Amino acid sequence: MELKLRQHMDELFSDVPTNRQSVEIKEEILQNITDKYHDLLSEGKSEEAAYNIAIASIGDLDELLESLRGTNPPINDADVSAYQEWKKKSSVRTAIAVMLYILSVVPPIIIDSLSHSERYDSLGAVGFFLFIAAATGILVYNRNSKPLDPTATITDGSVAKDFKKWQESKNNRERAFKDVTRAAWGIILVLYFVISFATGAWQITWILFLLGIAIKSIIRAIFTLNERSE
Repeated sequence: MELKLRQHMDELFSDVPTNRQSVEIKEEILQNITDKYHDLLSEGKSEEAAYNIAIASIGDLDELLESLRGTNPPINDADVSAYQEWKKKSSVRTAIAVMLYILSVVPPIIIDSLSHSERYDSLGAVGFFLFIAAATGILVYNRNSKPLDPTATITDGSVAKDFKKWQESKNNRERAFKDVTRAAWGIILVLYFVISFATGAWQITWILFLLGIAIKSIIRAIFTLNERSE
């Protein structure tokens, strides 16, 4: 599989001029995904699954590859300002969307704990889907309002430096994902015990953990979407 990983990188860099910078960057990315591949194998993943996850962890390299090809457009200060402003708002919108996804389980839980009548169950479901719809709407709007990044392509002399920033950004996003999911599981665990002791419905409240798994997948999708939009 390591040979397959190298072949994948060779294909990605096939139309990039061969020079010291491009080779160093390619080899560094290759080393990262190779290490990721072996880490996944040690966690019990199959070779094929580890390969696919390692490749997916690279993310979108289009902008980096364009800069290595040397196709740099002129940078406009107004465009830079607009893009920086969008990034600030994007972070806030993404945070709000994540919290709405996490809190989407609250309406049905509250309705169920306050009333045991089945006729009110639909209100909890409506609240759940309203939270989901609001969070999704925020993400869609955020994605569609993204301006072009005028700094996406850089001068050849700063390619290596930009790559390091890109790599650091990916690591920061991964740490942020872990922090958010840990917080989400903490909230779910607290809700599980509070609701279970309050209602005595232990045979039902375990469903919260299934919702936790779904929420974790949603958070991962949000972080992936946000990564591609930056």
